[in-house]
Amino acid sequence: MSEIYTASGRRKTAVAHVTLEEGSGNIVINGEPFEEALPTLILQGTILEPLQLTKLRNKFDIKAHTRGGGSHGQADAIKLAISRALLHFDAELRPPLKAAGLLRRDPRARERKKPGQPGARKRFQFSKR
Repeated sequence: MSEIYTASGRRKTAVAHVTLEEGSGNIVINGEPFEEALPTLILQGTILEPLQLTKLRNKFDIKAHTRGGGSHGQADAIKLAISRALLHFDAELRPPLKAAGLLRRDPRARERKKPGQPGARKRFQFSKR
């Protein structure tokens, strides 16, 4: 029986839980193939980045469950989760993943709206007189 490696990742309001199991390279996101779940090549490349960097593209079957956020946030959350799961598989992969910036959670998120104003930074028009 092959081992299973799990990890989770977050980006903005998106959360992803990923399971890596040794296999042939199938990727399933929320129950559908990742080509359908993420239709653009940019988003597909985002998910494959940690696997291509470590040359493990066809070694693992990946199941990802995401919720919240949009497609870009979910793709980045999956990328972080895959990178973390690869560390459980082999701790020797840490230096290349860290050098590529794949182990750092992107802290940027939407700024909250402030009370008494129309937006986070926008202000109502000022009238001097």
